[in-house]
Amino acid sequence: MIRSSVTVSLVPEAKGGPFVFWDDLPGACRLAREIGFDAIEIFPPSAAALDAVQVQKLLNDHGLVLAAMGTGAGWVKQRRHLCLPDGTARAEARAFIRSIIDLAGALQAPAIIGSMQGRSGDGVDHAQATAWLVEALDELGEYARQYNTPLIYEPLNRYETNMATTVEAGLRLLEQLSTRNVVLLADLFHMNIEETDMAAALRVGGKQIGHLHFVDSNRRAAGFGHIDYVPIATALQEIGYTGFASAEALAHPTPEAAARQTMLAFRRFLSESI
Repeated sequence: MIRSSVTVSLVPEAKGGPFVFWDDLPGACRLAREIGFDAIEIFPPSAAALDAVQVQKLLNDHGLVLAAMGTGAGWVKQRRHLCLPDGTARAEARAFIRSIIDLAGALQAPAIIGSMQGRSGDGVDHAQATAWLVEALDELGEYARQYNTPLIYEPLNRYETNMATTVEAGLRLLEQLSTRNVVLLADLFHMNIEETDMAAALRVGGKQIGHLHFVDSNRRAAGFGHIDYVPIATALQEIGYTGFASAEALAHPTPEAAARQTMLAFRRFLSESI
């Protein structure tokens, strides 16, 4: 059974980005539960900004779980990523990600590496950037194992990275790892840009698909763009996907409207009753 999730950003510097709810975590939990979501996905400014015990109580009070936690604030706030030419900066990026793994792990949830994967360029060739990224994913994937959670790696579109931009490229990256504790995030917005056939890409990803960002072609809530979800839903059934479908979408026209539209689309295409 696929479970529903909605994103909550607590990072002021990311304002206007693709997150449904903003700033008010208790309010987001309350509305998420009212609309019928199973979980939330949190984008925190840092691990120190949240107390795991308090967050767990908030989730329990609203009958929710934590689907995943993003690490992107390390890039947004600190301009750190895993392919920077400076070794100290790369080490700081890893330390930030480890801290998010610790916080998410205390809540039985995985951490996501998206924008913090970085890119080649600025004096770093692609082979070197790939080597540094593989090294980091190996270390961080094993670090996450202590919490019995995977590390989630997200291929992004060409405008956000030049590392892995497709599911197939993400698989090639995972094949270079010694750890088997890293899985892929399939984000339908990025896939709409990069994949020739999204459903086929999901089939290629198979059991390595560990998380799904359920969103439309224009980064608005599912159903507010032009993605055809029928073949996507079929492909997810065929690969036996049972993770979360998390709405990493713009709060358009309002956060509540985006959340309610996501739930309508989720129930139409992905819920067990379909």
